[in-house]
Amino acid sequence: MPLVEFRDVSYEIGGRTILSGVSFSVEAGETLVLLGRSGSGKTTALKMTNGLLFPTKGQVLVEGKSTRDWDPIRLKRHIGYVIQEVGLFPHFTIARNVGLVPTLEGKADAGRVDRLLDMVGLPAAEYRNRYPRQLSGGQRQRAGVARALANEPPLLLLDEPFGALDPVIRLDLQDQFIKLRKDLNTTAIFVTHDIREAIRVGTRIILLANGKVDCIAQADEFRSADTEEACAFLRAYA
Repeated sequence: MPLVEFRDVSYEIGGRTILSGVSFSVEAGETLVLLGRSGSGKTTALKMTNGLLFPTKGQVLVEGKSTRDWDPIRLKRHIGYVIQEVGLFPHFTIARNVGLVPTLEGKADAGRVDRLLDMVGLPAAEYRNRYPRQLSGGQRQRAGVARALANEPPLLLLDEPFGALDPVIRLDLQDQFIKLRKDLNTTAIFVTHDIREAIRVGTRIILLANGKVDCIAQADEFRSADTEEACAFLRAYA
């Protein structure tokens, strides 16, 4: 059974169609990249996975269960979520930020928090008692990734997590994410508009265009995609 499945999903708001007839699945252990231009529907699709939005038509299933049938709080806590703005609480220490969801779930584990900080390149002895304002943008993003992993979620959602960072830091964090995915065997859906990032971090790529699936390919085969939209992205890769 796929970890996530979109079944003929459409989404409309204010008379505008954002997604139309989108179908795909996410298998355990893979990083599925949703690639597309701004307005293509990729972030909308991501938000449907943890119940921030619901389809106008069709179904989104997580672990075989429609997102409408999940308890909304349970679903959100069950899935890790990393956004570009990070969203750390400024009045919490880094350790308290990272351990927030396990604490809410009654599973507080200071040892796991420290291990995750070490894994994302923020040695716990140095960073656990700092506050977000005392970290650089790249360090805050690392803390955001650690927080998303703290409750041992079966699925990690990442919405252009490194898009606001400079190219050197962005490359370093991509490397960190690839290593974490392999070490933890994490399943992820990763949203980006950057073709280089998509090919680098993904195992499979879905290209969205105007709210529809344009093509689906393994990351190492995407350079052979021949749709008009894929070719437009690949020209930026050259």
